[in-house]
Amino acid sequence: VAELGNSDSVNVGDWVLAVGSPFGLAETVTAGIISARGRDLPGAGQFQHFLQTDAAINPGNSGGPLVSMAGEVIGMSTAIVTQRGTYEGVGFALPSNTAISVYNQIIKHGRVSRGSIGVEFQNESLQNPALLRAYGVKQGVVITNVLSGTPAEKAGLKSGDVIVAVEGIPIKAGNDLVGKISETPVGQKVRIKYIRDGKEMEAMVAIAERSELFKWVETQIITTN
Repeated sequence: VAELGNSDSVNVGDWVLAVGSPFGLAETVTAGIISARGRDLPGAGQFQHFLQTDAAINPGNSGGPLVSMAGEVIGMSTAIVTQRGTYEGVGFALPSNTAISVYNQIIKHGRVSRGSIGVEFQNESLQNPALLRAYGVKQGVVITNVLSGTPAEKAGLKSGDVIVAVEGIPIKAGNDLVGKISETPVGQKVRIKYIRDGKEMEAMVAIAERSELFKWVETQIITTN
């Protein structure tokens, strides 16, 4: 039986093996390295951040394991970027920790629950280093709106605040914020560090059910958390 590993412990440059049946060739193994972490793919959804690898992945590899040198499954081969329909050096695997989280929630609750605090922020493509410098920070997520009645509002967060850490983990971009908040159990509180008017502040914010907070904005362009 294959053992699941901790995909959060994987580093860029680590060697991996991709196992599958490309083009019907059963039990094929290819080798490569992790070439990026937390990679987003167009149309993949806000909560899917992939491990990128140059281990050859082709049609027939999808659903197969991406294995670390410790023999642990740290990903599930999912997609490739190609102009020919076959391997061109860039493949993607769903991290094992994402699969574990989804599996456990479905088994326990019959559905997947995502945490949220009720803030909106600029999409990654709109992030502007000059804007961050204007707020006196090098990295972080600028809140553009705080929804009324949400945990963020109750905790005192405001539009213009820059979230720089959650539970001591640095927040460099929106994906970091979404990942950390969405995976936190509903009802649990997290410590959020933010910058306001050049001053560092902290707030304890309760996690709410995302689907309840954002019923009316799911189709909007604005990124939410």
